[in-house]
Amino acid sequence: MDTKLELLTQIARGISTHFGNNCEVVIHDLRKEDIESSIVYIENGQVSNRKLGDGPSEIVLETLKKNPDLLKDRLSYLTRTDDGRILKSSTMYIRGKNNTIDYILALNYDITGLLTIDNSLKSLLSTSETEDDEKQPRRITHNVNDLLDELIEQSVALVGKPVALMSKDDKVAAIQYLNNAGAFLITKSGDKVSNYFGISKFTLYSYMDTNKEK
Repeated sequence: MDTKLELLTQIARGISTHFGNNCEVVIHDLRKEDIESSIVYIENGQVSNRKLGDGPSEIVLETLKKNPDLLKDRLSYLTRTDDGRILKSSTMYIRGKNNTIDYILALNYDITGLLTIDNSLKSLLSTSETEDDEKQPRRITHNVNDLLDELIEQSVALVGKPVALMSKDDKVAAIQYLNNAGAFLITKSGDKVSNYFGISKFTLYSYMDTNKEK
């Protein structure tokens, strides 16, 4: 274990102990060749039902696709688990030489119980209806196959119509979304995406080239 990872694990243990069992702390190693098992350390994995050796989150894939000079830590945003629990999450980028992102330190605090209390208080105190403009929290996936399924669902939601009704431009837009989200960093994702959208691998690559030109 290198010095930086050793320090991060020490910090992760301290944070998880301080905040208790509802606080998951995850370290992703972005230097690994096999990014599909990016989790190299995890405390309180029961929060998201993940374990050591599980794959990257959506944000990890996005990180690999972006210029590290433009990346800033993301603090206090919402995510959700497969069973519907809501987490308050933060993502911190740990940099190495030349400003590259070597590790991601992620915190996920289960606030489901607190939200239940908060909603009860709001219903008691509220005197008029309020609009809910919050974005839906992103789902935390356990492996890259689940993550790819989630990204495909998001691309379809972005277009706003089922694949059967999509035009070429619609499919290009969906492929653009998947490419920007880092979906094609996942092994054999091209095959699954091609089959899902009813296009050939050649057409998939041509759509990706079209996106580059745009």
